[in-house]
Amino acid sequence: MTARSTDADRIAAGIADMYDAFLAGDRARFDSHLHPEVTTWETHLPGPLRSRAELDAYRDGRDAAGQRPALDRLDATALRVDVWNDTAAARYVLVAVPAGSAHAEESRVTDVLRRDGGRWLIVHHHSERVSVGERS
Repeated sequence: MTARSTDADRIAAGIADMYDAFLAGDRARFDSHLHPEVTTWETHLPGPLRSRAELDAYRDGRDAAGQRPALDRLDATALRVDVWNDTAAARYVLVAVPAGSAHAEESRVTDVLRRDGGRWLIVHHHSERVSVGERS
């Protein structure tokens, strides 16, 4: 196994762990995959969030209002990871199934990662909701 494929495997495992942590309600474990200055751009957010502090403020308000998503499934599918030295890009379709629903929601996601102290951390997360099955 090459170093490049090992890094890609580590990144893929990290992304899977991040979404498992979300389902488990383990915010600290979820956040362990994010750089402190991560930018977060998602379709449903009130605008781009330019740091983890801004992301935390958004999540704190959402959670205090009882609006944290309850999901039966959240995972990355059709994952592709490319690594260039200490930089990587992960592209995937994020599948979310709301609790008690049979209908999946899909988002196209691009994560940009940097190697930081031997760990791969997400420095930019971009997610766009799409119609189920619209993956191009």
